[in-house]
Amino acid sequence: MLPPGKIPPEKLKELVFSRLGAPGERVLIGADLGIDAAAIDFGDKVLVASTDPITGAEENIGFYAVHVNANDVATFGARPKWFLVSILLPEGSDERTLEQIMEDLHASASKLGIAIVGGHTEVTPGLKRPIVVGTMLGEVEKGKLVTSNGAKPGDAIILTKWAGLEGTSIIASERSEELEREFGKDFVERAKSFIDMISVVEDALTASEVGVHAMHDPTEGGIANGLHEMADAAGLGFAVYADKIPIRDETRRICEFYGLTPLALISSGALMISAPGEKAGKVVAALMEKGINASVVGEFVKDPERRVLIENGEERPLERPESDELWKVL
Repeated sequence: MLPPGKIPPEKLKELVFSRLGAPGERVLIGADLGIDAAAIDFGDKVLVASTDPITGAEENIGFYAVHVNANDVATFGARPKWFLVSILLPEGSDERTLEQIMEDLHASASKLGIAIVGGHTEVTPGLKRPIVVGTMLGEVEKGKLVTSNGAKPGDAIILTKWAGLEGTSIIASERSEELEREFGKDFVERAKSFIDMISVVEDALTASEVGVHAMHDPTEGGIANGLHEMADAAGLGFAVYADKIPIRDETRRICEFYGLTPLALISSGALMISAPGEKAGKVVAALMEKGINASVVGEFVKDPERRVLIENGEERPLERPESDELWKVL
């Protein structure tokens, strides 16, 4: 039986990547491990396309759908421009539910300058909560395309913002009454507000202007899974330092309360960047100048078997999460 969340890499290879239809003559980057978007040759421009569902949240689901998909496109150095969305509603949904989802989609897309150009809407038997599936399209000049599999040995790993932002916000929204009794209303409202930091479009476009080898937004499975995905895509290993990975106090306390691991909690809002060592300082400085928190947390290494977390001077394997920590709560 498959676990909740992302399909394990070995099953993707066996069941998915062996069945990808006809070869695409103009496909520059296609489906593979650790690859969150496709890149298609359009002459002097490259079309970047990504698709993602929102399945772990009900409140603000339209907001998440736009930003999560926009993030994937931006990690290729492309500006998100066009969005298609499928909205699946459970039986018994009323018009207000659909209206609110569309309001969230409209407001979020408008803020990023994105046009909603199509999609599908239906009431689907068997669903327990709404599901929104988005497909984002963007474009970038061919010479400025950043590939998610471009990390090099010795590259610095830079993390923007903080680990577990999206997961913290979702849990605070979905379990607000329980958390308010434990931590108080102000604490829960701060945790909910992490949703406001979910976009990495500015992070990615800022970093790509300085010059980086690869970027990736860690979604399901959090920072831990994101590191494995970037390493998978480039055929590398990594060494990261536990004390350098920034985690907000609200995330730590919520994770302690529910017995969760912060590094395996869905982390949209953070951006992982692979940058040449000599440019790492410039990338961090450019991000900080925009008011975006950024930290060098480790480096990629040549040995693909060495994937370690270093804590208190000792290193241990950083295991790939079987599923996101969010599912333990939801």
